[in-house]
Amino acid sequence: MEIKIDRDELLKSVSKVQSIIEKKSNMPVLSTILFTADNSTVRISATDLELGFQETINAQIIEEGSITLSGRKIFEILKETRSSEFHIREKENNWIFISDGVARFNLASIPPDEFPAFMEPEGVSTVAMDGETLVDMISKTIYAVTAEEAGFKLSGVLTEKLSKDGTNVLRMVATDGHRLSLIDKPFENLEALELSAGVMIPKKGMSELNKMAVDGGTVEIGFKEKNCVAKKGNAFLVMRLLETNFPDYKAVIVKNEKDPVDIKKAALMDAMRKMLILSNERYRAVKITLENNVMDLISTNPDLGEAQENLEIKYSGERVEAGFNPKYFIDTLQSMQSETIHLDFTDSSKPFVLTGDADEGFIGLIMPMRV
Repeated sequence: MEIKIDRDELLKSVSKVQSIIEKKSNMPVLSTILFTADNSTVRISATDLELGFQETINAQIIEEGSITLSGRKIFEILKETRSSEFHIREKENNWIFISDGVARFNLASIPPDEFPAFMEPEGVSTVAMDGETLVDMISKTIYAVTAEEAGFKLSGVLTEKLSKDGTNVLRMVATDGHRLSLIDKPFENLEALELSAGVMIPKKGMSELNKMAVDGGTVEIGFKEKNCVAKKGNAFLVMRLLETNFPDYKAVIVKNEKDPVDIKKAALMDAMRKMLILSNERYRAVKITLENNVMDLISTNPDLGEAQENLEIKYSGERVEAGFNPKYFIDTLQSMQSETIHLDFTDSSKPFVLTGDADEGFIGLIMPMRV
């Protein structure tokens, strides 16, 4: 294989797969990118066996063929050059010559036939979705996915379709057992998606889907045989779905009979960040007290001291006192656009629910903890 290719286009494509390629694996080929030159294009492929990404970019093909290159090394080489064109040529014994016209590299490679087969599922029905809307949904749920290795059932985002007030909506839900985030968004033609019982998209897959959608435009999404397929332009992403059952999340979403408390997002965010200053692994709770039109926040760490702040609110009901992890409030608030947050609660044993007028379809739920 021998090609000449635009440096900027190649860098853009190679940078997209840096979080997919395996850094440490008992299969060294998973740390490589497969380059396949054919006609006037080069296909760039990467996989970790759970996720697969492929993109086609234009190039001058001198000789067709396939090679593998270290994903990390080609990325570093591309970043360090300012030349507009790259020359890549296959040599004998799996050595690859790379030049930007000034610097020259000879890199060892792995035979391309060792690269795992990369197949796009056939017959996938897809639905066009607005990229900005997808990014909003992902940012409002991915932070609540569990980071614990033992929490396999919670290690992804539940994605399902349902009818809400006569409108078909796509719902994403994530939880780590201490908090829950949920968002509904309407999309056209959702009935075409094979989502009868909902699917679990892994956190890493959601992160890659977010990268694909972040520039806006339209993303085609489909589901087939335990896979989620996403397409945009000349790129497509295949994600293996998690084979696990998401817990019954609807049981914890209880409608409160009281009127919610309204509070400025910026004020609540600033207060929670101050409460977080004194927290550590042992002491990471903020005690929230609602009484006489005041929200009182206290964070206590016997090893360091105490932090306290009062926020003015409109609340004249019974005294409510509960403990929460301030980081959970910060994560939820950071994903929201509303300037005023509606804080819904029942009592000290039930979760606090955060919603906002500018965050239509979103619910952020935070469970109380002992203080």
